[in-house]
Amino acid sequence: MAVRGRLLIAGGLFVSLAAVVVVGRWYEMRRAQPQRAAERDVLIHVTNGDDRGPGTLREALFIVAAATGPTTISLEVPVIALQNGLPGLVNGRGVRLVGQASGTLLDAKALTSGPVLDVSGPATVIESITIRNCPGAAILVRSLRFRLSGSTIESCDVGVEVAENASDTLVEQNHFLKDRIGVRFGASGRNSAVANNEFSQEQDAGLWAVRSAPDSHDEAINIHDNKFTEDGAGIVAGNIPLLAEKNDFINDHEAAVHIVGAGAVIRGNRINGGASMGIVVENARGTVVDNNELEGLTAYGVMVRGSSDTLVQSNRLHNCGYGLAFVLGNPRSENTATDNTIIEPKFNGIDVAGDSPVLRRNQVLRAHAFALHVEDVQPAGGPKVHSQPFLDNNNFTDSSINRSGAQPAQK
Repeated sequence: MAVRGRLLIAGGLFVSLAAVVVVGRWYEMRRAQPQRAAERDVLIHVTNGDDRGPGTLREALFIVAAATGPTTISLEVPVIALQNGLPGLVNGRGVRLVGQASGTLLDAKALTSGPVLDVSGPATVIESITIRNCPGAAILVRSLRFRLSGSTIESCDVGVEVAENASDTLVEQNHFLKDRIGVRFGASGRNSAVANNEFSQEQDAGLWAVRSAPDSHDEAINIHDNKFTEDGAGIVAGNIPLLAEKNDFINDHEAAVHIVGAGAVIRGNRINGGASMGIVVENARGTVVDNNELEGLTAYGVMVRGSSDTLVQSNRLHNCGYGLAFVLGNPRSENTATDNTIIEPKFNGIDVAGDSPVLRRNQVLRAHAFALHVEDVQPAGGPKVHSQPFLDNNNFTDSSINRSGAQPAQK
């Protein structure tokens, strides 16, 4: 009987120990699950600035391509000297490429072609890097939800090339210096923005968004709070809609903004200095030029040429060579200038040549030549184009009106 009791006690202890083991394993499995989830977020340290080998950026990009979860590449060297093209950023769960606080330099002077970074995977973020001396694009974006911030791109052919299939692109708080083009869009790209960047001495343009034909389903690219200084042109847009507002343009050489084709709103910008024009609207339709401030331009503040349905309103121009110009417009789809103030143009306040815009409630004050100059145009090999602007409640009292054979009509 005593033996049987001891056996029962031993059996009970065994069952208890087994239960403790099962509970312990269950607890360890539950505790390990978050750790395994965390392990899916891969962190890769780049500690070698050579072109290839262990710890290099090239090796990190291969690891990223094979990863099954989000990855972060930490660039922990000051300079990476590239000798050959890098593999693309293709992780489907997202990649974050982060340089040192001072900005890790990717020196591409040894490359002969191709982009330095080819962004082919969605949700890619690049921060705090410098890319310099690239013969092609510094960054080619061919995916969704790309973000570039806190970086510098210098002396490249194109800083950021955004392909037609990209969308949700955000380029913010970067510096583009001495490139041919800072940022170039091949299409509008849904929900895309370029904000709070500095563009300096870009040879052709700070931002270029041009294609051959418009698309009625496009959404406008939002370009705001940027600074464009001494570029060939600040913004060039053709058949890609954009909203450009609250940008500063300083001493751009050809034009601060040049619009061709359909769909652009240029609103609330400051344009100061420049050897040529401020805003050029050429062969465009439905452009709005609203509430901009222009000062110290050598030529025209706003030039509307060969365009239709353009609205130029509530702009303030001071000390420019000329104020507004309307040239060879479409008489069946008139342009309109309303509530603009032009102070001390060095020559004419408003020029109208071969166009018949509506001019309403504009002020030209202290023009050094004519407040309004109107003339017909005789194109080579074509009929004479008469100018008959409609005038309504304008203030041209400080200066005379010159008609040069054309008769403005009252409306």
